[in-house]
Amino acid sequence: MLDQVNGLPVHVLVLHAAVIFVPLLALGAIVYGFAAALRPRIGWAVALLAVVAPVAALITKLSGTEFYNRLLSAESVSPKGKEILDGHMSNGTTTFWLTLALGVLSLILVVLTARNPRALPKIVDLAFAVVLLVLGGLSAWYLYETGDSGATAVWGTY
Repeated sequence: MLDQVNGLPVHVLVLHAAVIFVPLLALGAIVYGFAAALRPRIGWAVALLAVVAPVAALITKLSGTEFYNRLLSAESVSPKGKEILDGHMSNGTTTFWLTLALGVLSLILVVLTARNPRALPKIVDLAFAVVLLVLGGLSAWYLYETGDSGATAVWGTY
């Protein structure tokens, strides 16, 4: 199911969803964490992104695994290419787990502050914001690293 569609690798088609939704979740979660005044306006979007972004990252990761297995079974990958692809897969896995953690934490904060944007004690609110900032930054960084290593695998010389 996650291997090919009309002869095209599913990975190549779905990775763009992760490229769009993961940074949007990171940005939305950080704003939601630090700007309590905006929470009533953007809570629904953050909650939606908290579900969509990890799902997009998971589907991208799973379809990438299928694509990787297809490439290796065809024995058309050089040793240097396999090394690059292994790094790409490792980065993709890390991106998924960070995005999942960011999504779960974002959903928890949205649920806790849905009725009252300032319901949490200031120290707890700040702790959420800082952790969201770190997870958002790491998610975005690993997404970049994953994309860069994927582009190197496709377009680089090895």
